[in-house]
Amino acid sequence: MTDSFIDLHFRGSPRVIATAVLAGADGVTLVDPGPTSCLPVLEAGLRERGLSLRDVRNLLITHIHLDHAGATGTIVERVPSVRVYVHERGAPHMIDPARLLASATRLYGDQMDTLWGAFQPVPESQATVLTGGERLELSGTTIQVAYTPGHAKHHVSYLDEHTGMAYVGDTGGVRVAGDYLIAPTPPPDIDIEAWRASLDTIEAWQPVSLFLTHFGPVTPARAHLGRFRTALATAAETSRQMLEQGGTEADLAHRFAEQMRQDVRRELPEHDARAAELAAPFDQLWQGLARYWSKKIEK
Repeated sequence: MTDSFIDLHFRGSPRVIATAVLAGADGVTLVDPGPTSCLPVLEAGLRERGLSLRDVRNLLITHIHLDHAGATGTIVERVPSVRVYVHERGAPHMIDPARLLASATRLYGDQMDTLWGAFQPVPESQATVLTGGERLELSGTTIQVAYTPGHAKHHVSYLDEHTGMAYVGDTGGVRVAGDYLIAPTPPPDIDIEAWRASLDTIEAWQPVSLFLTHFGPVTPARAHLGRFRTALATAAETSRQMLEQGGTEADLAHRFAEQMRQDVRRELPEHDARAAELAAPFDQLWQGLARYWSKKIEK
């Protein structure tokens, strides 16, 4: 079994979205195939490895957000034998994506097609529904599945028992370059307490490395998880303090996003800073955190 990843060059930028490639004697497994808008780049990356979509047998979906899972239905349409693994809370929206697309359209408006391309439904017969705790035998290796909510209610992570690589989607944060980490907190599901518990779950696996969809492999895993806990706590506290200071929703969102832009540029060169905002749009980070705090206040 060999593994690697393909940079999908989202919006023409490197280091924004990565698709992991696990290739074994029984075919290829992809983790988070990305959006349909990047499918030509994914196909080109497979060709560079002497592969094609026809070699793909399985798609492991960490969660159903468009940047991670948007191309899934299109791939299944082209290769009807492909099996899709997705959490039970996400599966209904892959099979009938109407509500998912309506929600995404509220965020992205008339940019939906440009950003993401088509989101085709997945036939129910091709979906394997996960709850967490499964062990899968795929592409010559054994994959453990864990339910890891916090970023999304339908998020799972996958551990390759042979390599010690944990494929953690957005649960492990965004890391475009260096050690600068961003907590991806878009609406509507952000739950900081659940997220911390999910980090405990991943740490209990004792993985050697982590694979982040944004972006790529990170070693050692434990040090990264520790740094990300700090980044998540800082984002939550910053947003809480800003809400206490008061202001209109638009003003708070603008202030948060501008602070993020300044922070990221202190740590990263401009091309990496732009990639970081493509991976985790800063205004959306505010929206998810503001919703999280408002729900806590309601309780």
